[in-house]
Amino acid sequence: MALVSAALFGASTPFAKRLLGEGFDPWLLAGLLYLGSGLGLSALRLARHREFAAADSEASLRRGDLPVLGLVVLLGGAIGPVLLMWGLTTTPASSAALLLNAEGIATMVIAWVVFRENVDRRLLAGAAAIIGGAVVLSWRGGPDGVGLGALAILGACIAWGVDNNLTSKLSWADPTQIAIAKGLVAGGVNVGIALAMGAATPMGTAALQAALLGFLGYGLSLVLFVQALRRLGAARTGAYFSTAPFIGAALAVVLLGDRVTAQLLIAGVLMAIGVYLHLSERHEHEHEHRPLTHAHRHTHDAHHQHTHAAGESVSEPHSHAHHHGVIRHRHPHYPDLHHRHGHRRRER
Repeated sequence: MALVSAALFGASTPFAKRLLGEGFDPWLLAGLLYLGSGLGLSALRLARHREFAAADSEASLRRGDLPVLGLVVLLGGAIGPVLLMWGLTTTPASSAALLLNAEGIATMVIAWVVFRENVDRRLLAGAAAIIGGAVVLSWRGGPDGVGLGALAILGACIAWGVDNNLTSKLSWADPTQIAIAKGLVAGGVNVGIALAMGAATPMGTAALQAALLGFLGYGLSLVLFVQALRRLGAARTGAYFSTAPFIGAALAVVLLGDRVTAQLLIAGVLMAIGVYLHLSERHEHEHEHRPLTHAHRHTHDAHHQHTHAAGESVSEPHSHAHHHGVIRHRHPHYPDLHHRHGHRRRER
């Protein structure tokens, strides 16, 4: 899920660059991308599409989740995409695509430092390689140093890094519901601001292209990303998502004719090493599950051995409030909904 999400988002970068080259206002395009995401997912939800709008088997967001959801919409749906579109206006699409690797780093650092998610030496080494690639790629040399466009893209990555960690706290809920709220609210607000600032209204075909790009590269991608957060945690999902920029950079070279420079190749090699270190991680140790009551989509696996009322018709997967008793066992795992425990130094 994380890799497919990365492919969809990575492919969107060069296409967004092309739309900007056709005269699209950056702020308006950022809004249309998310508005297209929200409208497209809403249509799928109304049609009860089994893959992306299976609301019957997903838990719904609660009123108490609104403050976190509001921050997710603001940072990830409003601020992040505007910074990215503005950065794309002055940065080659291939370079911008690889710079987006910084989102995975920001996600991992925030998960590790702020939310205390376990990150081992292998992941840290991979992060260092990806950061090195981002520095090589963003450096412009001479007195200008790092270009303003690159700084805007890095700012978008930080906004999305915070967004990803906050979304991880909501990942037990219906991912389509989260993505629709983010798309409709943030997209609608940014489109309104852009038009109020005098942005020219795009022709019907161009607006449709932007909406379709947003539906695929932001909407479906986000749904899959939230499902990956549920299973992998924020740091590791961010690491897997770091494959997105390579897809975007490759498409930029093929579709937009961006030059393959030594700077691009060096950065790509460093980032490839970092992503490999992330993808080849294995984490296993004896751990204890503390008592927990929550609701989310699940099947009756080793971590879900509860019973249902007599005569109750149950299909799998399903969602309801359920209780976890104390379990102590050993198996490979990620910091998913049931494995966000602490670690002793020797277990890292």
